[in-house]
Amino acid sequence: MDSSPDAPAPQGEPFTIAQLAEHAGVSVATVSKVVNGRLDVAPETRELVETLIRRYGYRRQKKASRPAPLIEVVFHEIRGLYPVEVINGVSAVARANGLGIVVSELGGGHTPGRGWVEDVLARRPVGVIPVFCGVTPDQRERLRAREIPIVAVDPTGEPDHDDPSVGTSNWNGGLEATRHLLELGHRRIAVITGPDKVLAGRARLDGYRAAMDLAGVPVDPELVCVGDFQIEDGRKFTRDLLRLPDPPTAIFACNDGEALGVYQAAAEAGVRIPEDLSVVGFDDLPMAEWNIPPLTSIRQPLHEMAETAARMLLELAAGRVPPKRRVEIATEFVLRTSTAPPAR
Repeated sequence: MDSSPDAPAPQGEPFTIAQLAEHAGVSVATVSKVVNGRLDVAPETRELVETLIRRYGYRRQKKASRPAPLIEVVFHEIRGLYPVEVINGVSAVARANGLGIVVSELGGGHTPGRGWVEDVLARRPVGVIPVFCGVTPDQRERLRAREIPIVAVDPTGEPDHDDPSVGTSNWNGGLEATRHLLELGHRRIAVITGPDKVLAGRARLDGYRAAMDLAGVPVDPELVCVGDFQIEDGRKFTRDLLRLPDPPTAIFACNDGEALGVYQAAAEAGVRIPEDLSVVGFDDLPMAEWNIPPLTSIRQPLHEMAETAARMLLELAAGRVPPKRRVEIATEFVLRTSTAPPAR
């Protein structure tokens, strides 16, 4: 039999650790270390074993240890109330099923770096929930080879057809936010969105553009601001927008953090909300009600999204296929007092 990593995949059942060791020309102990995410293996040996696992598959022994009673939740960053809502949703499902959760973050990045997957394999959780981030194809295959399922929440990009995910109706939310401002009589409506590469930001911006187009109102490029979903984006762009010869009378901030930045910049400039400037946010995190005045926002059902993802994950871990692999939960428009008809 040709034992090279590039040999055709065999017919029949996946390989055991012993068969993988034989093909790789290494010890069973070495393959076991790779399978369990241990770091004390030479990089070239690890790559050889991983290549064989991807090609031939891996069959656990009947007496193999069970997965740890944990759900792994991975955030691009842990800041503000967004991750709290998600953690609470996952925790509700985990508690009901006798599981704990492990929370980690990527320091602002949207893809785990080197070493992340080894840490996950060493913990051997029931499954992984990436939140507003995604794994690489290689990381995905390594987890799948160990029968560790993945369900994404609020994915940053378009998931593969085989990748389960839970999102929200971002386009419709952007449409509703902008339509509300148009119905109040605003025509100079600015938008502060997220990065072009992030699906949610692009969808919310597309919803804004669609509402403006349907109302027959041209979109002024000067009023379209592409940020990074940070408070500072709202502050910086609002300062610039208010200095324009014809400043906007309303701003749609594509998350509540950016909306908070809008409030700060407006206060600095002596601009009153909503008398001089109407503001709509997105997410409807608890802090939206704490703003003065309380923020009109598009509610993203983060708690429900997280619960749904956790239930899907447990279905996959039990060997069952969820009824839907792509779930989209509707947003909801929440009217408060940060919007009013334009004064001019």
